[in-house]
Amino acid sequence: MHHARPNTPVFKAEREPDEPGRRILGMHSDNAAIKRSLSEPAAFGEVFQRYAASVHRYAARRAGDSIADDVTGETFLIAFERRARFDLARDDARPWLFGIATNLIHRHRIAEARTLKSLERAAAEPVYDDGRSVEDAVDAHLEVKKMARTLRRMPAGDRDCLLLFAWADFSYEQIAESLDIPIGTVRSRMNRARRILRTQPLTQEVHRGQARITSEPA
Repeated sequence: MHHARPNTPVFKAEREPDEPGRRILGMHSDNAAIKRSLSEPAAFGEVFQRYAASVHRYAARRAGDSIADDVTGETFLIAFERRARFDLARDDARPWLFGIATNLIHRHRIAEARTLKSLERAAAEPVYDDGRSVEDAVDAHLEVKKMARTLRRMPAGDRDCLLLFAWADFSYEQIAESLDIPIGTVRSRMNRARRILRTQPLTQEVHRGQARITSEPA
């Protein structure tokens, strides 16, 4: 369990669903809040309140809930300590925050692999209900299993790009900023990941980002 470092504010917020770039009434834009936090450290709590839920959700999907708690807390501690280095010309802090979170998740490769293996095991038996046919249930559980296996075997850099695109709803430009790589590298990695996924298509029910993954951005 991580503890707040000396002289570091403890940020608290309800983990309510947050939309990318959402602004809560009375709050500043991301860059304005970060700039103000340089002289008023507690102002950084606005950034935490705005994005803690989405960072936690992303980390949990990649490495499990227990790891996500640590990753989320550490992401905002690191961001707070590095806030003076944030590019104030950018008004969206999400690529910066998700880049920190992604690097932290890399320290938990075993947990990420375990999470994907658990997803495979969870798909070992189809779940039937009155709302869909047996065939649909079987198809869905097989596609979950294939998705998990494919993600687990995918190179880490390709997986990072793919999951930021699908689970964080990032544009190619935001992925490049988040991972600090050229946008051409993002395109190459996404094209490679798409080629793999096109051989193992996913349903909307299994992966709500399927339409984004398997088609080029507008």
